Amino acid sequence: MEFKHISVLFDETLDGLSIKPCGIYVDGTLGGGGHTGGILRHESSVSVIGIDQDEEAISAAKEKLQEFSDRVRFINSNFKEIKRILSDLNIKKIDGAVLDLGVSSYQLDNADRGFSYMHDAPLDMRMDKRREKNAYSVINEYSKDELSRIFYEYGEEKWSKRVAEFICDRRSIAPIETTNELVEIIKAAIPQKARLDGGHPAKRIFQAVRIEVNGELALLEQAIRDFSDVLKSGGRLAVITFHSLEDRIVKNVFQDLASGCRCPKDFPVCVCGGEPTVKIITKKPIVPTKEEMENNTRSKSAKLRIIEKI
Repeated sequence: MEFKHISVLFDETLDGLSIKPCGIYVDGTLGGGGHTGGILRHESSVSVIGIDQDEEAISAAKEKLQEFSDRVRFINSNFKEIKRILSDLNIKKIDGAVLDLGVSSYQLDNADRGFSYMHDAPLDMRMDKRREKNAYSVINEYSKDELSRIFYEYGEEKWSKRVAEFICDRRSIAPIETTNELVEIIKAAIPQKARLDGGHPAKRIFQAVRIEVNGELALLEQAIRDFSDVLKSGGRLAVITFHSLEDRIVKNVFQDLASGCRCPKDFPVCVCGGEPTVKIITKKPIVPTKEEMENNTRSKSAKLRIIEKI
């Protein structure tokens, strides 16, 4: 299956990066190579470090970006390792970076990966196949309370306790092995009237399990701080999020970096002496145009936020 992925907010991201000649850029979520290719085509003297934890994404991007082989380096890792990656490459500072936190269309559409509630497949959902934890282990081994917590916190599912109870009841008979089995359990747990709103009833549960399997939120705040640390003065970080949990983290960290002050909010004046390290370029997040949302329905929830290093 060909690795396909439509880069969301493509033009807005490239414009927001304010790409400089001879600059070094990082695409922390390489995926299909869309943003990396855009950066390389935008300015003939730049180089890009493309990072992805999915080996299939790396292989596909190498083939797609063959013409730029002298200006792009591919790293099979997680963007959260940015400081170590740059150290290994003997690079101290970069001119900009982009993080597209969405799941690629390839991962969703490839039934074998188990990301989608629309295709029957073994429960997996690992972006990095080297990880031990997968969706099967989460669904079959987590306690009822643990399942309820991740469904509520990561999926914002108000029926989280009931879904967790149904899962535990079902797995006491036999392990839950496929996405279709999980979907049927979710449908049975959520009352029919409640299933009329908010799209597919399994959407929030699958999102929650995927986030848990891949640790998507656990180190996001620190990763953003690390990217900010390695930016040159004037360098920009663009982050695209696809759900409210991610966007809230990005917004809060950006505001914290732009404030510099670490004092408790009830202090009348700053006493910590913290100085801002970035300025926020996007006072409000940039969202897709109506045309983009019509052409790519998966872009509907996307939000782009950008900061610039002072």
